[in-house]
Amino acid sequence: MKKLLAALVGLVGVVVAIVLFTYSSETEKNPDKQYRKAFERNYKIFSPKIPKSLSFAGEAVPIDTFYVRESLDRELSVNTYFHSSTLSLFKRAYRWFPVIEPILEKNNIPNDFKYLALIESGFLNVESPAGAAGFWQFLKPTAKELGLEVTRTVDERYHLEKATKAACEYFRKKYEHFGTWTLTAAAYNAGKRRINDYMDYQMAGSYYDLYMNEETSRYVYRILALKTIMEDPKEYGFYLRQKDLYPPIPTKKLPVDTGVSNLPAFAKKFGTNYRILKELNPWLRDKKLTNVTRKDYVIEIPVKDSVTYHNLIEQINKKHHIFNEAIHVDQID
Repeated sequence: MKKLLAALVGLVGVVVAIVLFTYSSETEKNPDKQYRKAFERNYKIFSPKIPKSLSFAGEAVPIDTFYVRESLDRELSVNTYFHSSTLSLFKRAYRWFPVIEPILEKNNIPNDFKYLALIESGFLNVESPAGAAGFWQFLKPTAKELGLEVTRTVDERYHLEKATKAACEYFRKKYEHFGTWTLTAAAYNAGKRRINDYMDYQMAGSYYDLYMNEETSRYVYRILALKTIMEDPKEYGFYLRQKDLYPPIPTKKLPVDTGVSNLPAFAKKFGTNYRILKELNPWLRDKKLTNVTRKDYVIEIPVKDSVTYHNLIEQINKKHHIFNEAIHVDQID
């Protein structure tokens, strides 16, 4: 009996060896099978982690509600696997969060509202098909109501400090009306009237209870997704070094209370060029600055030697505390 069992085991071993050898030989001869084997071994996609608890501006997210959880899951998946876009957001956020954060704090607006500017524009000075412009994507009428100058030569929607202060005023007024920061954020996307209509018709008092158009329905969840990813980037597969990020550019401020007839010549006079002048002052919308009323403006030019990559990296090393405050990315070699 033992001899028979041993013989059977040996036979099975021989068969398995033949099958494996045959499969290996076929795989070696077949490029498609080689590719498939390598693909299965190396390419893996995982569903992003959904946090057990989450808040926006100190307000708890009802993450146990099935559609809330699934809506957040959708945005986490989109932003986790849209690698090039989310990676670029990390890099730009390092430059611009330190500008926005103190203005929000000074105006008693929760720090989470910095993510609104991020999702509105990606920190690019773009103009939407509807005419909304700048990091905060203000329409002209709204910008003017909030005290921003919008003319042919000056458009303060592109002036980050002034536009952020205007956004704070908007948030404060909407918070006084709605009583929650989450609805305030939703109103920034859809407008006060539309949010009121949704709430009245549906007899609801929370953003998470409202059935809305797709854009506004996804709006706060996209904010929450980017906040979650940026606060724990390694969990979602993002590994960045300090030197990968875009640092703030040190500048000198030049007060101007007259017109400037030739901005390229102005730039050259102060040791820079027109391209850099426009990069640092996107609110200057023409080749000249018209200033009939002798209004006080401030034009920024780079500090000497601060536009080279090497010197900017040195600025990061000197101020690396900003690194940890702006976005939560570990330093890796």
